[in-house]
Amino acid sequence: MTKAGETAPDFTLPRDGGGDITLSDQRPSAVVVYFYPKDDTPGCTKQAIGFTEMAEEFAKAGTVVIGISKDSVKKHDKFRDKHELGIALASDEHSDVCERYDVWKEKSMYGKTYMGIERSTFLIDGNGVLQQEWRKVKVPGHVEEVLAAAKAL
Repeated sequence: MTKAGETAPDFTLPRDGGGDITLSDQRPSAVVVYFYPKDDTPGCTKQAIGFTEMAEEFAKAGTVVIGISKDSVKKHDKFRDKHELGIALASDEHSDVCERYDVWKEKSMYGKTYMGIERSTFLIDGNGVLQQEWRKVKVPGHVEEVLAAAKAL
């Protein structure tokens, strides 16, 4: 598991709209990488809309936003179009990146346990170093907190 002050694990993943997105290609911009459980569910939709509404503020802070889930690119495209999202959505269908960021966790709901993505956000500076992480994220107020941290870099 990467900790603050260490180089964030690089990745290249397929993204919405086609093509790939590579973390290290975003330099010298800072990057917010946020992992979310599933496209078009209530919390994930609110979070994606929140990042989209603040996309211009993140850009002014020199920060790119990338959302990652295990959903396919096709599902990402539908999610993006339905909610007019303006952030990159990457597909980690095989959980490789989720595992490297230690967000693929055992979860439980209604007494059943299953594996899933723990909603988590990582702020990576323009040199590729992890500066801050948020785990077990609660959506309300989260985007604003991440934006404040990005502006402080």
